[in-house]
Amino acid sequence: MDTNPEIINSVRPLLPVAVTFASPFLIRVMAGDENRREALSFVMASITFLTVITMAPAILEGHIYSFTLFTILPGIRVGFCADGLSMVFALISSFLWILTTSYNIGYMRTLREHAQTRYYVCFSVAIFGAQGVSFAGNVFTLYLFYEIITLFTYPLVAHYQNREAFEAGRKYLVYLLGTSKLFFLPAMILTYVLCGTLDFRLGDIHKGIFPVTANPVLVISVYVLYLAGLTKTAMMPLHGWLPSAMVAPTPVSGLLHAVAVVKAGAFSVCRIMLSCFGLDSLDRLGLGTPTVYVAGFTIIAAALIALTKDDLKARIAYSTVSHLSYIVMGVAMLSQGGVEGGISAIAHDAFPKITLFFAAGCIIVVTGSRKISMMNGLGRRMPWTFGAFALATLSFIGLAPASGFLSKFYLITGAADAKQTIPMVVILLSVLLNMAYFGPIVIRGFFLPPRDRVEMGQYAEAPMTMVVPMFMIALLSILIGFYPQTFVDFVDAYGRFW
Repeated sequence: MDTNPEIINSVRPLLPVAVTFASPFLIRVMAGDENRREALSFVMASITFLTVITMAPAILEGHIYSFTLFTILPGIRVGFCADGLSMVFALISSFLWILTTSYNIGYMRTLREHAQTRYYVCFSVAIFGAQGVSFAGNVFTLYLFYEIITLFTYPLVAHYQNREAFEAGRKYLVYLLGTSKLFFLPAMILTYVLCGTLDFRLGDIHKGIFPVTANPVLVISVYVLYLAGLTKTAMMPLHGWLPSAMVAPTPVSGLLHAVAVVKAGAFSVCRIMLSCFGLDSLDRLGLGTPTVYVAGFTIIAAALIALTKDDLKARIAYSTVSHLSYIVMGVAMLSQGGVEGGISAIAHDAFPKITLFFAAGCIIVVTGSRKISMMNGLGRRMPWTFGAFALATLSFIGLAPASGFLSKFYLITGAADAKQTIPMVVILLSVLLNMAYFGPIVIRGFFLPPRDRVEMGQYAEAPMTMVVPMFMIALLSILIGFYPQTFVDFVDAYGRFW
């Protein structure tokens, strides 16, 4: 394989960002007609996905697209790139936006939610931020779009405008804006001082941009600052914002807190580790193993907390905290299998996780309750919803051919290649914990007798605009397992020097 990938100067990485930039303005113009407003959301989501997927053939061949919008200072520019890593996050966030739009319509209309235009505008701006993060060509551009996601998801977290929502919103901003200003911003400044540039090293995940002569203590400090500043990854102890943010409407919890927001954090950590530091620097400075341990602790601790939660969305939220650290742990193993498993988990976790949140939303719309203890027999009244939940659960327990099996397989392979026992133990233990906190929900729904047969008889499936996209995503989480190289090929195109 050619070890010098062609970097093509092209506007193509800017196109998905430009489409999503226009989307909120057009949605606002359509505020007076909810049918046109929601149809426009479908159209813009579809166009965004098409602009992303048309880059796939060239990326899989090893090409990289790069485009500079403008330069601020030497080495500091607003620029975009499209490589294998970009494609993983951009594809899932744009594709799932299409199906989530249908779910949004059913959820928001059924509950007669207020401020729906504001909701759709902020939702689309958040997708704009996700696309910007995906295609950021340097640390500065990444920082700008990372902050856009935070600012425009705040109104979604605080959507209900009650005391609980405002408290969760404040916590959300304190954690995400506070850490980005205290840690991410200084890390970026120190990177520029040490390297003279903020551009990522494209086409090489080994060398990074830090010179070998740089003070190792300073480089290690910058690395720690980046990890602390990218709080959207929700690694403990900086995870408290995510469970609190579950007060948001369920579609927000689904796409933004299972895909766009938290995956933006995990993606950014992967990008910084591989395109900024590089595997060689991380290995030379001994940074991989400590990162593995922090991520491993988060995986197990969050799973144990999930076991204690009777609130369905809270249990899924702590599951999200746990599963995000699979991504970081995989890359921190510094082996081919680890990197493949970690990055592919961005996609392999997204489909089943958003299914779980959407199933929770269907249950809330129908019953008005989030209590797991009250769900006995509900699966017989809502078989499609609980069936989708069961399919998603297969991914988290790593059962083939569900999508989660592949990423866990690569992670264990990567741990073996790196001769690290701890990650293998963590992964196997977490699978058992996944079974322990998701399995009883399925069992309650389908096999236990209802507490109140009269009340249970009043329930039925949620609107089809919610059920159909939810079940489609659940099926896709299984289908991806039959085509395991779908996302791994993009990872291999990104890490060409194995």
